[in-house]
Amino acid sequence: QLQLVESGGGLVQPGGSLRLSCEGSYTLDYFAIGWFRQAPGKEREGVSCINAENSSTNYADFVKGRFTIYRDNAKNTVYLQMDNLKPEDAAVYYCAASLKLLVTARSQTDFTSWGQGTQVTVSS
Repeated sequence: QLQLVESGGGLVQPGGSLRLSCEGSYTLDYFAIGWFRQAPGKEREGVSCINAENSSTNYADFVKGRFTIYRDNAKNTVYLQMDNLKPEDAAVYYCAASLKLLVTARSQTDFTSWGQGTQVTVSS
């Protein structure tokens, strides 16, 4: 079974940047990978997704223009570059994998393998 490990979280000031990594235990070539986040007291929400088919991407409106998702299949890794971070971006970020051909991060139930999460804190 595919295992995913997130890394790259940490403390950053507002306006700063972080790059999260999601590494698979084996090739991610055939998986769509999504990034999700959950802040204390809030429901988990979809952030971004990159599909296996042509690496098409999609983003939640609240991160468009600030976050970029991309994949490096040679490293079995999907990245989430987060720029211009805001305090409201603070959360535990999770990556997850789906074997569906085309998915979006809105469809959490399409994702079957989940990582353990990495904490992102945005504070001055």
